[in-house]
Amino acid sequence: MAMERAWDLVIRGGSLVDGAGGAPFEADVAIKDGRIAEVGKVRGAGVEEIDAKGLLVTPGFVDIHTHYDGQATWDQRMQPSSWHGVTTVVMGNCGVGFAPCRPADHDRLVRLMEGVEDIPFPVLSEGLPWNWESFPDYLDSLAGRSFDVDIGAQLPHAALRVYVMGERGANREDATEADIAAMAAIAKGAVEAGALGFSTSRTLNHRTSDGQPTPTLTASEEELTGIALGLKAAGRGVLQFVSDFADPEAEFAMLRRIVERSGRPLSFSLVQNPREPRQWRTLLARLEEAAAAGLPMRAQVCGRPVGILFGLELTLNPFTHYPSYREIAGLPLAERAARLADPAFRARLLAEGNEGSPAFAANMTQNWKIMFLMGETPDYEQTPDRTVAALAAARGVSPEELALDHMLTHGGRGMLYLPFLNYADGSLDPSFAMLTDRNTVPGLSDGGAHVGMICDGSFPTSNLTHWTRDRTRGERLSLEAMVRMQTHDTAAALGLYDRGLIAPGYRADLNVIDYGRLSLKAPAVAYDLPAGGRRLVQRAEGYVATLVAGQVTYRDGEPTGALPGRLLRGSQAAPAAMAAE
Repeated sequence: MAMERAWDLVIRGGSLVDGAGGAPFEADVAIKDGRIAEVGKVRGAGVEEIDAKGLLVTPGFVDIHTHYDGQATWDQRMQPSSWHGVTTVVMGNCGVGFAPCRPADHDRLVRLMEGVEDIPFPVLSEGLPWNWESFPDYLDSLAGRSFDVDIGAQLPHAALRVYVMGERGANREDATEADIAAMAAIAKGAVEAGALGFSTSRTLNHRTSDGQPTPTLTASEEELTGIALGLKAAGRGVLQFVSDFADPEAEFAMLRRIVERSGRPLSFSLVQNPREPRQWRTLLARLEEAAAAGLPMRAQVCGRPVGILFGLELTLNPFTHYPSYREIAGLPLAERAARLADPAFRARLLAEGNEGSPAFAANMTQNWKIMFLMGETPDYEQTPDRTVAALAAARGVSPEELALDHMLTHGGRGMLYLPFLNYADGSLDPSFAMLTDRNTVPGLSDGGAHVGMICDGSFPTSNLTHWTRDRTRGERLSLEAMVRMQTHDTAAALGLYDRGLIAPGYRADLNVIDYGRLSLKAPAVAYDLPAGGRRLVQRAEGYVATLVAGQVTYRDGEPTGALPGRLLRGSQAAPAAMAAE
């Protein structure tokens, strides 16, 4: 009988969107020992079979911009990403993470992650086992764990700088030649031990929870080049940058020089900033020039706005800084909702003003002209007549009243949505242009981070639904183009050449999708972090099955218990049979 079961698993009769960018085609996929063994008309039965007739079959999505650095040490499921067809995540972006780290600096790095990525101090304090000091130690601690996705890690500049320079590094003093040499040596050792690369942050948006800029904000070109040359010496590893591009020409020229000297591939975050709404075009033009010169440079872009969510359960809401709201802020949600619904309390609250806060996001809490209601079916490209200001005017109420009423829906769980990047024009046309540029890849989901304000780990699903099916306000993308972007292209950007395609020899990381039913649920709050910590989550409907290394990890959105995901150590070669192509 054993002979009759030729394969571990066969996916039958699906419409394959194989990651190479070609039109969908009907075929079976046979899996053996965690890899794709055959594509076509598969003879022989599988130990398990999935009937994919009428369903899409795609490679698993590769999310190259996440912040699961803490979650991966205490959790085996990298949700929300793994709910959205993601089978590989790359963490350690934006220069923040937890290794290398001396015991005396634990709290310092936790405060940085708390501020930059909005992950509460108690969550990290209780959750992180700190069974490492060096970066190779950190990788070893992860290598002993199993996950629902494969995980790649990058060496974060802030941790590295503080490790080498101590207080001087945290205070953004210039690195000496000796400091740079030490950082370069650690970077070389980190990628040799399996780090996928090195990341840094040059944005004022990134601050510790007590308001200090990130230690890497003003690092010199000499420091950055020295570290990049550490990767060059190892002959491996990518560079990841996030920057304000305050002087876009000078900043891009520096990034280009770093790539010219080190030869290492570099990607940077590219979004439409409302303060400089055309700057992204300048950066794409410089990127095209660099690519034409043969330099391995890319931008990471996203297919919807980066948006802040406000609500009574979240980090901020429009009344956070009102005196009356502060009186009740510590009450359980149900009691707070009851007080806010009380006519007398409500009248007193609405008569007050916003006392404000220096924090960036707090100043956005009453920007009614660009704020929207988050509905049961999320819409990330709403029209100007749907803003809180416009709806309030149409209904003859104040924006404050409208916002309060919406937040009190669903037992006080209603949310407001403020798209603060990629939406300066009130449409996603800039996102379309960025996504379709040949020098970009989708990224920036920040899965695992911003747990009380932003919920973008669902990017892979909204990219598929919005850009290939649902968009009504402009051009769309073909299904095959969007799938290629977030499978083959993202994998290749990090040197993960063993995944992202449905072809013999490749990793059997796959999705079986009911495309007609594929949809995003509204963001919700879960209290499942260490120390009872709260986080935003967002689920999807329509993922019939997700496979990692040939094992079904999710079936109809629910985990199966299989945890075949492992730490990725370094770049991964293409299958031997395919390497010649």
